[in-house]
Amino acid sequence: MSYFDAASSLPLHPVARQALLAAVDEGWADPARPHREGRRARMLLDAARETAAEALDCRPDELRFTSSGTQALHTGIGGALTARRRAGRRLVVSAVEHSAVLHAGEAHERAGGLVHQVEVDRTGRIDAQEWAQALGDDCALACLQSANHEAGTVQPVARVAEICAAAGVPLLVDAAQSLPWGPVEGPWSLLTGSAHKWGGPPGVGLLAVRKGVRFAPPGPVDERESGAAPGFGNIPAVVAAAASLRAVRAEAEAEGARLRTLVDRIRARVPGLVPDTEVVGDPVRRLPHLVTFSCLYVDGEALLHALDAAGFSVSSGSSCTSGTLTPSHVLRAMGVLSEGNVRVSLPPGTPESEVDRFLRVLPGAVAEVRARLGAAAAPAAAGDAAEPAGATGADGEAAADGDTAGAAPPEGAGEITVDARGTLCPLPVIELAKAVGRIPAGGLVRVLADDEAARLDIPAWCEMTGHTFEGAEGTEYRVRRAGGTG
Repeated sequence: MSYFDAASSLPLHPVARQALLAAVDEGWADPARPHREGRRARMLLDAARETAAEALDCRPDELRFTSSGTQALHTGIGGALTARRRAGRRLVVSAVEHSAVLHAGEAHERAGGLVHQVEVDRTGRIDAQEWAQALGDDCALACLQSANHEAGTVQPVARVAEICAAAGVPLLVDAAQSLPWGPVEGPWSLLTGSAHKWGGPPGVGLLAVRKGVRFAPPGPVDERESGAAPGFGNIPAVVAAAASLRAVRAEAEAEGARLRTLVDRIRARVPGLVPDTEVVGDPVRRLPHLVTFSCLYVDGEALLHALDAAGFSVSSGSSCTSGTLTPSHVLRAMGVLSEGNVRVSLPPGTPESEVDRFLRVLPGAVAEVRARLGAAAAPAAAGDAAEPAGATGADGEAAADGDTAGAAPPEGAGEITVDARGTLCPLPVIELAKAVGRIPAGGLVRVLADDEAARLDIPAWCEMTGHTFEGAEGTEYRVRRAGGTG
């Protein structure tokens, strides 16, 4: 089994395992106590703090350990907003931040604050000038991830940090995905990370707060970790997290270059191996180990199961795999296809042979899922595709009594209505693809779809296939067939 979901979590790094076992025997006492056992635990905690601070490029006394990356984000955001409430109530974030940041923003709004989301382009990257315009005079805090967890796109953090510093606004950087590959550049104010992203034990987060940044930890606090993580900390896990971060950093340059080559191979070959596939994210300014692509006419959950059966563990931002009708907020913000979405994130040490095997398996897995959904004969503008059930001609009337359910509209009909209400992704797009081949160039397809994913996937389908998306009203989507052969 090949684990290709490193962006979610990694198994314990060998160095982390070794450090964890050693610290279990030495770091069990309360580091706040002056006795011998407490002093020994304190030495381990201090050494871990120095090691992690070096990797973050901050001072040891600026670094706090928390119980998770999510707690680090919530504490960092809450602490900065609380301390700067006199400066303003505006929180600026990108539209593709981790859900933990967006949830903190929702809580801020419920408390009477304002949240401004800066939009991204189709690669998932923000524009630094738009960011500068969003700050305003009442901005208390800005939050920007260093690299996106779904698309892999690297943000212009150094430039944004300079803009925020010039405006007197602290910048919190969510560096969970990028910390294994190097420190975050620029004059950031707060920074967070999560140990299980680099092979440390779960349950350890990092929160760095630069000296001079106004910060008041929200909620009840005590003397531990400067109030950022009340209660007795897990010292063995902290030691293992710091040791593994130093170990992966030592390997990052060479391993990053090797994995980038493998990801480049996936990015280049997938569109040729799998028709009607869109590779998303910035092709250059990206994490070295991560690539995301979406396949038309594919149920994301079914594809993940097919790949799992073939020996590959991958992830997805598709609504079909999320248990909701709403696609990933990252894919929505980027305006890219969500159906059949696959995220491949290679762990360190991934052999070249397994990437080649993945490329051999993927086309068959996609074809199998498409055939199961009846999409094998539904290319973007196939003139010989079967007419979907529920389609009507230009006059809006259904097929006459005695006609078969899949009958084509009258020859030359310039408009078809496809009723895909009650179906989930990717079925509305499959029905659209079948219908568009039954009308002449310039003809119109009206698609009735109540799946929320259709709001993203139908316009994205038009972008990929060259047809024109004329807009949506309620549950009706208007698509104009392109000229020529479409």
